[in-house]
Amino acid sequence: MDTNLRNYQTLFDATEDLKRRGYTYDFDYQSACLFCDKINTKFEAKDLKITEYYRFEGISDPDDNSIIYAIESTDGHKGIMIDAYGPYSDEHKAAFILSIPIES
Repeated sequence: MDTNLRNYQTLFDATEDLKRRGYTYDFDYQSACLFCDKINTKFEAKDLKITEYYRFEGISDPDDNSIIYAIESTDGHKGIMIDAYGPYSDEHKAAFILSIPIES
């Protein structure tokens, strides 16, 4: 994992900086894999690693809890996935994310 983790104020700031640093693909969870519409490709957990992640908590609304993952595939595709966390997270998506190794 990147040892120089940033301290972002907002989810927007994190998204923009990660994209600037090469995480240009958007990954969506679909049927026990991550899908990238831009390249029409599905990735299994074994083909991915999480390189960074950041949590954000809504100051005025606890429903605004989110997490952004910086993810890289074994073939070099770098992208992001944004998810809710806490009681509003999707249990299947959360289980899938837990199966992706975190780069140390």
